[in-house]
Amino acid sequence: MTSSRLLELDGIGNVLLGLPLLLFPRLVSEFLGLPGTGSSVYSVVLGAVFVGIGVALLLQRFQPSLGGLGLGGAISINLIFGLVLGGWLLLSDADLPLRGVAVLAVLALILVGISAAEAVSLSRRDPVR
Repeated sequence: MTSSRLLELDGIGNVLLGLPLLLFPRLVSEFLGLPGTGSSVYSVVLGAVFVGIGVALLLQRFQPSLGGLGLGGAISINLIFGLVLGGWLLLSDADLPLRGVAVLAVLALILVGISAAEAVSLSRRDPVR
């Protein structure tokens, strides 16, 4: 898969993950079984981060002259987020429902997988179009 296509898919995926958290933080958190704090602030911030990263990736893909987040940045964000999330799931004593653990584990695996695909693409030095 080309670097430009990976940027596009990663950007769209981030926006699609972030918008529901940003617009309906408590509903989405409860539905997914994510840890709650009695406040929606963490879900809103997570949603904003996903949307911001997604928009930066899409800017890099479609308007590189404006500057965005290149493939190297996407790799670092996805890999660190996936590894930290996976580590937290393994080491935390958080009392999450099975649904929440499953959602977060799948998200961690997807993030690490995306970063691996992006790293392979970057190593092939396929220019962003």
